[in-house]
Amino acid sequence: MDTASFQFVAYGLAIAIISNLSRSRVWRSVVLMVASLVFLGLVAQNVFVLLPLAGFLLLGYFGLALLERGWSRPFVWILLIILVYVWLKQYTFLPARSFLHFSYLTLGLSYILFRVLHLLIDHGMGNEQRHVGLGAYLLYTLNFTTFVSGPIQRYDEFARDQYASEPVQLGARVVGAQLERIVRGFFKVNVLAMLFNMVRVDALGDLLQAGPPWMKFYAAFRLAVAYPLFLYANFSGYIDIVIALARLMRVRLPENFDRPFEASSVLDFWNRWHITLSRWLKTYVYNPLLLTLMRRVSSRGMQQLLGVLCYFVTFFLIGIWHGRTSEFVFFGVLTGAGMALNKLWQLGMTRALGRKQYRALANNFFYRGFGRGLNFVWFAFTLFWFWGRWPEIKRAFAALSLAHWVEAWLAAWLCAAAILTLWEWLRAVLLSIRSGGEPLLTSRYAGVVYASALGLAAFVVTVLLNQPAPGIVYRAF
Repeated sequence: MDTASFQFVAYGLAIAIISNLSRSRVWRSVVLMVASLVFLGLVAQNVFVLLPLAGFLLLGYFGLALLERGWSRPFVWILLIILVYVWLKQYTFLPARSFLHFSYLTLGLSYILFRVLHLLIDHGMGNEQRHVGLGAYLLYTLNFTTFVSGPIQRYDEFARDQYASEPVQLGARVVGAQLERIVRGFFKVNVLAMLFNMVRVDALGDLLQAGPPWMKFYAAFRLAVAYPLFLYANFSGYIDIVIALARLMRVRLPENFDRPFEASSVLDFWNRWHITLSRWLKTYVYNPLLLTLMRRVSSRGMQQLLGVLCYFVTFFLIGIWHGRTSEFVFFGVLTGAGMALNKLWQLGMTRALGRKQYRALANNFFYRGFGRGLNFVWFAFTLFWFWGRWPEIKRAFAALSLAHWVEAWLAAWLCAAAILTLWEWLRAVLLSIRSGGEPLLTSRYAGVVYASALGLAAFVVTVLLNQPAPGIVYRAF
């Protein structure tokens, strides 16, 4: 079952209907558990490939049970969980002979890791006092709406809705809004993502084959700008679908995107892109690491630099989490370096201009516009090590001279700055048009028309033209 197909959406809607047949929290929990196990079975198709995943889950629960009983060394178990995860994911720095030499399912393992670590850390530090039984633990970790690609939900948020004696309200207006969101998400994944992926594949092919410099320059430009747009449409569309399905089952999942390409800095971008991942790492890596280091350094100037270091370490781990090869290590280096350099820039400009003047500069129309373009281009550059492997990346960069690549990136920067700024201006103008006290663009009628048009387009592409969408990229993590 593909995770953004008609079948997946139909399955989720059917489970939502069954879940709402009773307001009992026991009923809703049983329905979600059965639905999650059935989904897992449909994905695996063979119970034996689930054995390592089952062992990982039981190991996590055993550690949680020890911590609930007062075991005083939580980080020993946390480290063990991380090491077992690295081993199951077969990171390339480990000897190949140490791996399990049979096929097994690792789908969803990366997101299960975050949920298990969240429970272990909070119980180990005394931040979570409530008992988590085996049923609740499995329901939280295997929830089919968050199993494949998030979002990463905290246990207290999940339990608040799933085990509420009075379930979250679900009126006709809410149902309509969620159905519209499913249509938008389906359109993003099955139409927009497919188109952007076609542009990227064609651009890479044009870049690697013989041709005049102007053709390769145009191919490099398309290659640079297409993949970030593909990734956004692919991932955020899937997230739209699962958030809407969960809401129809009366569970409110956290948002994972907040118009990320509106960001005018790398720091702001990671507050808007894959929000639950950034928030998790800030909570469990950045804040504890910074606090620990600051306790050992009294100089305020050095403390600011420690913050820069902690940004690098935290977002370097994003690369390590995304993949097990050296390409993802380098992706992490670039991502962490971008965050660290952005923070150094902020500190330097604040020192040079003063806090008030720098804030005024940061809000300047042209400064924000060029910042959007620069952020987009930097993200696009880092993603070369996200979608490619070293031989392919080397061939791509060798296909064009350094001067032409610089020109391509500058052209992408200027175009992104202009188009994204124009988009923000147009959006503000459209939102200023009001009807009945609310923006016409976000009114109920506009939403129905918009969703209907997108739904028709998605139907034409996926059914009549028989064009399969690319798989959800984050299935691999």
